[in-house]
Amino acid sequence: MKRIFNIAAVSATLLLSSCATIFTGTKQTVQINSNPPAAAIEVDGVKAGVTPMAVPLKKGFTGQTITLKLDGYETKTFQPQTTFNAVSVVNLLFIPGFIVDIATGAMMKYDPKVYEFTLEQKKAN
Repeated sequence: MKRIFNIAAVSATLLLSSCATIFTGTKQTVQINSNPPAAAIEVDGVKAGVTPMAVPLKKGFTGQTITLKLDGYETKTFQPQTTFNAVSVVNLLFIPGFIVDIATGAMMKYDPKVYEFTLEQKKAN
């Protein structure tokens, strides 16, 4: 009985695994820099820190929304681009893994990994 359980556990692990999710994860860190530095960083409206900073972002078909705010400067909002994660190709041989990579967003990755922004001063009224 124990042997059957072990075989079932190993089989379930293999069937539910996916290459990109396992090897590259469902989050990726990108570097956010600004000129001038010390701009507040928000990810999808949630404070994440200040520039320069390495920010962990969830992977997916669309990037998360990043906002940079600094007193005296225009607010900068952008959405980092995502591209296909080549590690996912391995799952074409194993369709359930491919489906897991799609569902978790791991089949995509952020590219580039470093973002540089020059903030514009607010115009006087």
